[in-house]
Amino acid sequence: MKLAYNHFPTRNYIAGATPLQYAPRLSALLGGPDIFIKRDDTLDGGNKTRKLEFVIGEALARGADTLVTCGAPQSNHCKATLSYANREGLECHLIIKEAVPGSYSPLSGGNNLLFNLLGASSIRVVSVEADLDEELELTARQLEKTGRKPYTIPVGASTPLGTLGYVCGAREILHQADTENISIDHIIVPSGSGGTHAGLLVGLQEASRSIPVTGINVLCGRIKQEEKVRVLAERTMDLLESSFSGLSTPVRCLDKYLGEGYTRPTRGMIEAVKTAARTEALVLDPVYSGKAMAGMIDLIRTRFLKRGENVVFLHTGGLPALFEYKKIFLLPGSDPGKD
Repeated sequence: MKLAYNHFPTRNYIAGATPLQYAPRLSALLGGPDIFIKRDDTLDGGNKTRKLEFVIGEALARGADTLVTCGAPQSNHCKATLSYANREGLECHLIIKEAVPGSYSPLSGGNNLLFNLLGASSIRVVSVEADLDEELELTARQLEKTGRKPYTIPVGASTPLGTLGYVCGAREILHQADTENISIDHIIVPSGSGGTHAGLLVGLQEASRSIPVTGINVLCGRIKQEEKVRVLAERTMDLLESSFSGLSTPVRCLDKYLGEGYTRPTRGMIEAVKTAARTEALVLDPVYSGKAMAGMIDLIRTRFLKRGENVVFLHTGGLPALFEYKKIFLLPGSDPGKD
């Protein structure tokens, strides 16, 4: 069932609702709540697809012929944006920020391979200290001088407009749960650029459903992430001209599972990726869904999430990045860093 706000221009990248899939073997292994996986990994661009439907819809409505976006060397968002740009016949320029100094290699596999296979119009690498908003505007100005009509998309397409993708996503989850008579007690989501997390919060509140959403941080610390998600949620509500003046519940983000930082593997993530694969044949990426699964597993083991509850885990996709992390899964005794 496709749910959307028809007064915003959108694209049709999603054929129908993604599965809300019960995970019986994972649930039994962990001995806690019943776990349901929202399979947004089945979308071509994972969670980015929902955001880009709105963002690229606006870009085309404005007459853009070029997209400019940014991300890390294995950015699923950059890959997704480039993919949909190709579908629309648009140029796409990528700005790649080294999350870890010296980590970028033009010969890397994973999403970097796809950047080249899909034919990015340009790939420009900037240092970890670079301001990506400034870099986006710099590239846009340069393109305008050549006669192009660029549209810039910030990291993760996490703007109020992009966040609408998960306002609709929340409504989709609720519709599926109600149809299957599933009472959702909790939702677990990776929390990075913030749009997915914020959209779920807004969508649930707009539907008058008080379901807690816990974000597992993959990018920064708790205080900074909670503020980012809250502000983005409130700006999204303003865009919708919501009857609510703000979020009715506090934003919850946990940074315990972040480890040494963004893109840095942890032992908990490795265990979680293997556990999901070996129980449900569920393949997680190491940066977002892997760390989020590690967080959910720990929350079950510590009884924060309890037996008898129903928990939805949002699988945001990003599979290609896994192949660039092969050493930590294949080499015995490798040290992935601290949890």
